[in-house]
Amino acid sequence: MTPKTIIGGALALTNLLSTPAFAQVRSTADSVPISLEEAIRRAVGQSQEVRLARSQVRLAESQVGTARSGIFPQLDGRIGYTRTFASPFSGGTGFTIPDSLRFEPDPTAPLADRVTYLEDHAETAGLGGLGSLFGDLPFGQENAYTAAITGSQTLFSGGRLGAGLRIASEYLAAAEFNLQEETAEIELQVRSAYYRARLAQELVSISRAALEQGERFLRSERLRGEAGLGSELDVLRAEVSVANLQPQLIEAVNAAEVATLDLKRLIDVPLGQDVALSTQLDVPASFADADSPVAVTEQLSRRAALAAQERLVAIREAQVRIARSGYFPTLSLSFSYGRQLFPTGAFRLSEPWRSDASASLALTIPIFHGGRTRGEVAQAQVAVDQERLRLTQLRESVQVTYERARGERERARSSIAARQLTVQQAQRVYDLTVLRYEQGLASQLEVSDARLSLLQARTNLAQAVADFYIANATLARATGARM
Repeated sequence: MTPKTIIGGALALTNLLSTPAFAQVRSTADSVPISLEEAIRRAVGQSQEVRLARSQVRLAESQVGTARSGIFPQLDGRIGYTRTFASPFSGGTGFTIPDSLRFEPDPTAPLADRVTYLEDHAETAGLGGLGSLFGDLPFGQENAYTAAITGSQTLFSGGRLGAGLRIASEYLAAAEFNLQEETAEIELQVRSAYYRARLAQELVSISRAALEQGERFLRSERLRGEAGLGSELDVLRAEVSVANLQPQLIEAVNAAEVATLDLKRLIDVPLGQDVALSTQLDVPASFADADSPVAVTEQLSRRAALAAQERLVAIREAQVRIARSGYFPTLSLSFSYGRQLFPTGAFRLSEPWRSDASASLALTIPIFHGGRTRGEVAQAQVAVDQERLRLTQLRESVQVTYERARGERERARSSIAARQLTVQQAQRVYDLTVLRYEQGLASQLEVSDARLSLLQARTNLAQAVADFYIANATLARATGARM
């Protein structure tokens, strides 16, 4: 096989790979156009992390209601029926008095005898009625109906109820801030993935344009060779130059496919669905001025993550108050009102009901618990110190993230300005080099070098633009600003 045959086969393969069916990122008639903002809306609406954060907010709202209920009186009602089959109190309606203590005067005896009997049995005269006194008590009754309403109200708990309500409110606020953080994090991930996918597609276009330039130059060399103005060596060099551009195109196509798949995963689009990214990766029309240090400090202090951590510190402080409430007495009021019925039959509800009402005021004073309260206070205080340290670490982390993103954005901004000029110069160099080659004043190697320089300059500019947008999104994420 001759070198010309080998080069011809490579060129045929290059032409096949550079066709729209292969070289372009697949874009069919059923592609779904997706802009950057639409991708963000899809991700925020369907993200499992965001949905979990929303469920935490709903949970916190219910906990606030639960904590608030402890402030109000607690009322309960009860209705019951009891059927007694056997009882220690069954077997009689009273108790048996010994014969020696019985009081049974004879009304038919003479008056003197009756007076003497009364004088002798005056001390035991009242025992005879004791048996009937207990005959109607509820003990041992076969049927018993009860209906009662009970209530209680905590009057003083050493601050426990107020601290519990504060914890629930702070937890709700922390959950809402966490929702903001999750939403912002998903937005950053989608923006970064979208810009990377758009950059990968831009690199495909740049590589394809370079390949098309090489193919046009190859066709020109073939025409020159056929006209006797060029040699076979010039044609072979042009074919090799075109073949060398093919790996860059393949790499760019593969990178675009992978970046697009990552974006589909984030926005919950079927991986087999073709998408068309409609937001262009254009050079920014203007660059925002750097914020003043005072404004940056204020923005960082409003970061949702910091606000959520501050709420956790407040929760720990409230738990210290709850622990300290163990040193204070507890005052509570309770009352009960009920009605009772002991019918002789299971369904004789027309008999009179008996009332039962009571109220109590209880003061519980802690005297000695073996140091338990002191230990609980110490544990709660340690938890407060830990949360404060985490808050300090988070502030430092947010500041470092901001400084890193700001530096990256400044680097990308400077790079964009430099790369724009470089692209213009590289394009001019390439055009002049081709013109000089056509006039016999430049070599084919110079043309190839000028083409590669233009390819690299356009690639660097696209990379700088993508870096700027990603850094700008990261900077907004660090300050908690909305883009």
